[in-house]
Amino acid sequence: MTQVLEYESNAIVELMGVLPADRDAEWLKNSLQQAVMVELATIGPYASAMWSIKQPGQTVYNDIREIIFDEMTHMGLVCNMLTTIGGTPVIADPKVVPKYEGPLPGGVRPELTVFLEGLNKDSVEMFSEIERPDKPVAQFETFTTIGAFYTTIEDAFEVHQHLIKGTRQIEYSLAHHGEGNNILPLDTIEKVRAAIEVIKEQGEGTSASPQNPFPGKPGELAHFYVFREIFHGKKLIKTSESPDVWEFKGDDVPMPAAYPMGRVPQGGWANDELNAPSAEIQKTLGEFNTEFSAMLRALDRAWRTDDPAEGKSEVSKAVGHMFAMSPKAKSLVQQELPDGSGKTYGPEFLYVEE
Repeated sequence: MTQVLEYESNAIVELMGVLPADRDAEWLKNSLQQAVMVELATIGPYASAMWSIKQPGQTVYNDIREIIFDEMTHMGLVCNMLTTIGGTPVIADPKVVPKYEGPLPGGVRPELTVFLEGLNKDSVEMFSEIERPDKPVAQFETFTTIGAFYTTIEDAFEVHQHLIKGTRQIEYSLAHHGEGNNILPLDTIEKVRAAIEVIKEQGEGTSASPQNPFPGKPGELAHFYVFREIFHGKKLIKTSESPDVWEFKGDDVPMPAAYPMGRVPQGGWANDELNAPSAEIQKTLGEFNTEFSAMLRALDRAWRTDDPAEGKSEVSKAVGHMFAMSPKAKSLVQQELPDGSGKTYGPEFLYVEE
């Protein structure tokens, strides 16, 4: 199929519908571009919730922070998968950047609405749905998932191993965030398999256990189960064996105090007549969006250069822009909306041209 560079599309659904025998090199490139967009789509919602927490450093804050860095690693690994077969990720383009509120890109999980809001039960439930495995260990519904999409990508790599050339690969260490948190060059099928395993199992766990096989600290759970613990307010523990049964019956996981960041309207706060931002707040919103956009442009440049050192430098710049976004977001979530709801502003994650 022709490459679809539109965030709002059914590209993933269409890609999943292609017969395995017809999943050629172009299919693989298109799928990896969509995967880049999916990974990027998670950062805004997770970061908004984290930045709304009043006291950084608490367990829930740290858990979400680690998940965000996992997602950034995942995106980097997918970019390496795309360049190793001769493709180029498109990241800094208004057509492919996340559109909130709305569905995930490519039509994956179309029933799910992804939004920007502070930490609360609704946002944590949404995070859980993004990360939901096909068959959760602690719950037994079945859905078409992001993990299933990665499985089809891995299957296509197995068929087309000859496409792996090791071109424009970036190596970037995030090991201080845990095992598996490194962006590594992918020049063999074995390395591609390992990268997809990290992406899937950090998010979903394994079919046998909710634990993250690539943890930041011993006993760390996969993303889905971390979010379910926050939602239930209880640690997930094994309550019996043979077969293993996991239930949310452990110690309390208190929801931390958070600023009541309101849900960002589609296209930003300027589209909300009741809550149109003042000049001062609009300035902060603009500064945040500028840093966000600069981060995307740095990532875009990173995988276009043939110089590994330059690519690594661009990734470092992207991380710097993300850290610069934090104080602006934390300022916004303390600014009350004019509508009298008691809720506050929050970052918009809008892409602005340079």
